[in-house]
Amino acid sequence: MPSRSDLATTFLSGTAWAGARRGSLAGDASNRRYERLVLDGRTAVLMDAPPQKGEDIRPFVRIAEFLRACGLSAPQILAQDSENGFLLLEDLGDDLFARVVVSDPAQEMLLYTAATDVLVALHQANPPELEPYSPEFMTEMAGLAWRWYQKGITGTDAGRAAFETAFLPALRADASEQTALIQRDYHAENLLWLPRRSGVQRVGLLDFQDARTGHPAYDLVSLLKDARRDVSPDVEEAMIRHYIAATGWDSGRFRRAYQLLGVQRNLRILGVFARLSLHFGKPHYIDLIPRVWDHLMTGAQACAMQNLVQTLPKPTPENLQKLKDQAGCVPTL
Repeated sequence: MPSRSDLATTFLSGTAWAGARRGSLAGDASNRRYERLVLDGRTAVLMDAPPQKGEDIRPFVRIAEFLRACGLSAPQILAQDSENGFLLLEDLGDDLFARVVVSDPAQEMLLYTAATDVLVALHQANPPELEPYSPEFMTEMAGLAWRWYQKGITGTDAGRAAFETAFLPALRADASEQTALIQRDYHAENLLWLPRRSGVQRVGLLDFQDARTGHPAYDLVSLLKDARRDVSPDVEEAMIRHYIAATGWDSGRFRRAYQLLGVQRNLRILGVFARLSLHFGKPHYIDLIPRVWDHLMTGAQACAMQNLVQTLPKPTPENLQKLKDQAGCVPTL
């Protein structure tokens, strides 16, 4: 059986990038790998998404084309091989929001305003037909915090059923709208700053292949309650106000949904990060859990839901080390 490298070479041989110099780019939490191609002073990006590991490039292509039709800066698809799992993409550069803000903190408000404006523009478009990010599915995903994070530490998922029974009606009542395409991982590590472009096209979009239809507040929560960097409270409040003013949402209704979705998202992330360590052998994700926990506690307090998450163990150094010590050793929970 040909190696992934040989398959990639065969794929590229049928494009204008045959013979390009190839160099690795940082990957993500999935099985996808990326390479930058350089040829005659031009660059492109090769996505390697192995189908045998559960990857499928077709959702990425579909959502990229939709986002570009909305006037947004998703990468152009230059060539594709869905059978073998390869995409050749426009290279949007290396200026991730997370890097730009570190090098020039004064740009934080500018960048986050631009990213919020992207959501305003996107949410004006009717989304394509996608699986819904429904209250039922969101509740199931929030339960990952008990199934992986808590059980990985204590050996039990006690409290999960009681949480789900109480949380589902809250989502149905206050965050059930499914009117927008939500990218689901809309944050500073997946956004690229393109200052030579104008308006909403200044924000390059990545990692949107898991998009669903859901509540318009979801991606704003993802942006502002970031698991990987601290967003200043002033920026968070300014962006919530900016989005509400631009879209005409009732402030109280939107903020209630925002906080509920923050609880849901950060519970899911607790579970996902624990699973990435326990099952997939990626313990570095455990280092991000304290920030996620802080987001969760803030949201739970705002929603008066502290009692629903009280069974979850605090991320003490000892508990986090338990998750790291079991890295790659848990087939399932």
